[in-house]
Amino acid sequence: MTPIDLRSDTVTRPDDEMRRAMASAEVGDDVLDHDPTMAALEERVAALLGVEAALWVPSGSMGNLIALYLHLQRGDRFLAPLGAHVLDAELGTAAWLAGGMPHALHSLTPEAVVAAGGGESPYYGLRTTLLCLENTHNAAGGTVTTADGHAALVAAARSIGLAVHLDGARLWNASVALGVELRELTAGVDTVQVCLSKALGAPVGSVVAGSSSFVVEARRVRKMLGGGVRQGGVLAAAGLVALDRIPRLAQDHANASALAAGLRSIGWDVPEPATNIVLASVPDLDKALLSLREIGVLASPMSGKVRFVTHGDVSQADITEVLRRVGERA
Repeated sequence: MTPIDLRSDTVTRPDDEMRRAMASAEVGDDVLDHDPTMAALEERVAALLGVEAALWVPSGSMGNLIALYLHLQRGDRFLAPLGAHVLDAELGTAAWLAGGMPHALHSLTPEAVVAAGGGESPYYGLRTTLLCLENTHNAAGGTVTTADGHAALVAAARSIGLAVHLDGARLWNASVALGVELRELTAGVDTVQVCLSKALGAPVGSVVAGSSSFVVEARRVRKMLGGGVRQGGVLAAAGLVALDRIPRLAQDHANASALAAGLRSIGWDVPEPATNIVLASVPDLDKALLSLREIGVLASPMSGKVRFVTHGDVSQADITEVLRRVGERA
């Protein structure tokens, strides 16, 4: 039985086209001379996001860490939605290395941002300086923040003097799901991180972006963290091919919707997914994951639920097969 891997969209593998682009990439020492293919990727991403400049980094976690490191002074508090990746899935580096004090917002509304971050405090109180947003929100099942909702949150942060960082690891999915340009979902932010190795299928890499002055400093911090690469064009070439595949994310979303509908039809408790992440509530999470593995369906735990993630290596036929296997086991 061939396993069908729905643990994450990070399991996608570079296809022949991407491998050819990597093999033929023009390269140079990125630390010394700025690799030409890396530079081309950074310029293209900056243009898509509507910001001045961008910097390739090995991972989204490093991109987020660089942004927080440059936004925060030691002991500064930053706000982020409950379950945000920067709070729960980056090994505490926001506090450990960036020196920030995290504060989870149970309700992500403009009013909640102002209530948590505004107002005077005594000299010994926490100083709140940053709002971290996440679009799509992974732990909430790939939910999206609309352009209007994003603008309202940014305006609330600005009204109380907060900088704004956007963890847009799957911002491509939000853009496709909403039918809006990426720059509409980054408007007003100081910095943004986007991932090339999730939904878009590159084997490695993310991009952190913002002002030109931010990227100058970000390059220094990347080097401090060991993230400088030499002939990075081999990796950047995969990212350039990945960017051409943004429109095909609509198929991932359709596959996720079909999976959710099929699971509901056989009795599973599954809401309609917003993008490519399906969260299913089950009575016994460990038992459910083991049962799925036994029939060759690989899933992962998320927020106490079973998480299925559709991606470029999963076809409509694969979704049909998953539902057949699960239905026979039910």
